[in-house]
Amino acid sequence: MSTSVQNRRTDLLLINAIAGLFFISFNGGVRLFDWDEINFAECAREMIVMNDYLRAHIDLQPFWEKPPLVFWLQALAMKVFGINEFSARFPNAICGMLTLSSIYLFGSHIWNRKFAWLWVGSWFGAVLPHLYFKSGIIDPWFNLFMFLSIMGLVLASWSDPKKDSPFANRPYRYLFLGGVALGLAMLTKGPTGMLVVGLTAFTVLVVNRFKWYLHIGQFLFFGLIAVATAAIWFGVETYLHGPWFVTTFITYNYRLFSTGDAGHSGFPGYHFVVLLVGCFPASIFAIRGMGLGKRGNAYQADFHRWMLGLFWVVLILFSVVGTKIVHYSSMCYYPLTFLSAITINQLWEKRVEFSTWMRGLMIGIGALFALVVIALPFLASQKIFLRQLLEKDPFAVANLEADIHWTGWEILPGILLIVVLFLFFHFFKKHDNQKAFSVLSFGMGVFVLSTLIAFIGRIEGFSQAAAMEFYESKQNERCYILTKDFRTFGTYFYSKVMPPRDTVSYNENWLLTGPVDRPTYIVTKITGEDQVSGLPTVRKLYAKNGFVFFERVRE
Repeated sequence: MSTSVQNRRTDLLLINAIAGLFFISFNGGVRLFDWDEINFAECAREMIVMNDYLRAHIDLQPFWEKPPLVFWLQALAMKVFGINEFSARFPNAICGMLTLSSIYLFGSHIWNRKFAWLWVGSWFGAVLPHLYFKSGIIDPWFNLFMFLSIMGLVLASWSDPKKDSPFANRPYRYLFLGGVALGLAMLTKGPTGMLVVGLTAFTVLVVNRFKWYLHIGQFLFFGLIAVATAAIWFGVETYLHGPWFVTTFITYNYRLFSTGDAGHSGFPGYHFVVLLVGCFPASIFAIRGMGLGKRGNAYQADFHRWMLGLFWVVLILFSVVGTKIVHYSSMCYYPLTFLSAITINQLWEKRVEFSTWMRGLMIGIGALFALVVIALPFLASQKIFLRQLLEKDPFAVANLEADIHWTGWEILPGILLIVVLFLFFHFFKKHDNQKAFSVLSFGMGVFVLSTLIAFIGRIEGFSQAAAMEFYESKQNERCYILTKDFRTFGTYFYSKVMPPRDTVSYNENWLLTGPVDRPTYIVTKITGEDQVSGLPTVRKLYAKNGFVFFERVRE
């Protein structure tokens, strides 16, 4: 076995050990959050309780918003670890290990071992990309499949028998694997995957002035493999149940693209801000890396163009989309962390300077994170001040009544961040680049995990715990739970709704005034209490932390 192969295997073992420790730990320590986490976990749970793994359901009704691939993975985890938060988040932890392994392998083959570690470190040490794998959302798998699909196109385009290519001359093998990956992306979140990959490929084609080694037959082969892979489920679903899912799914996605959904609207530069601040510190290095593509060999320069194309396609596409949600631009994490590694590599080799503006952004955004983490425990204890600040939002004011205990130790992650940034600048000034960037990436990973442990449970306690506790209290009771003035998936996952259910019970008026056949509860926020309290058929149970709980009076 060659030294390089042995080094890669050793590196991959280390990467997966660290990723597994950080991405898997504490995943069951706090409840799932509305919307997406509970939504998707409930789809997986209902697959199990309904014994229907072909179709996704919510509240025991067919769910049309997403294809089922990630739900299958979550259901498998629930079969192994039980129906709980850890199982819902476990597939993304595995995805994180696969993602870091993938970028290491591509980085080491296209550049070298050092560059591969810089790419992995850029991802591991960035705030949102790190948190991404500790969630129960769909996007980590969706984006990994899209990235692998793009890599299939890249490697196929480099398989040129007319040139002395360092990559194997196996274009159809790469196109087949890339097509399968794209098909899996469509089974994860739909045709948006084909749109992103297609637009990226077209952008690179234009930038290269239509000089490319792939001919139309190869493009068709790639597309057919993708469609055939997606048809494994889409085709069977349509054959068994007709076109209902496909047509409803397309209509839903069109609405997401054209209008703000579920209150998730924002200004056009929303995702620019999210990526700049949320992907700290990689985002700062990435800005500089956008102009460093011509350095390196022809393959490295071409890959730089691919990553730039992917970055701008995703950023512009989701800036135009009406719905603005943080993880919509998460596909940018791949090119952004790559561009970060490009800059760090150049800084390491003293080919570029650590500019004043980079230092300023590094200190400014880092100080912002540290200040928020250090100040939050203090602010949370100043309830009189917060009530005055939030007086126009009665629900938020009532959230402050939650009995949350602060120890003072919660400021430690903020102090850690200050120490990490100090050590980074100290080692960098002494030209000890390995220590500087190792401290920065690993230290940021520790900062993200420790901040999560210190705050996420308390945030959940303020925001939703009172309602979730009520739903959990009804797990062993065959009952109906109706929410008024807000929408949640927690009623299904945390009360563990079970089949069967009479179709008339989906009628809100029947639940409020009709001859219900089991105990019925109504949950509302205090802003909607008057809508329910005036009904002669209900009685108030209690109110807690902004939520009000009622019970139907049955004759």
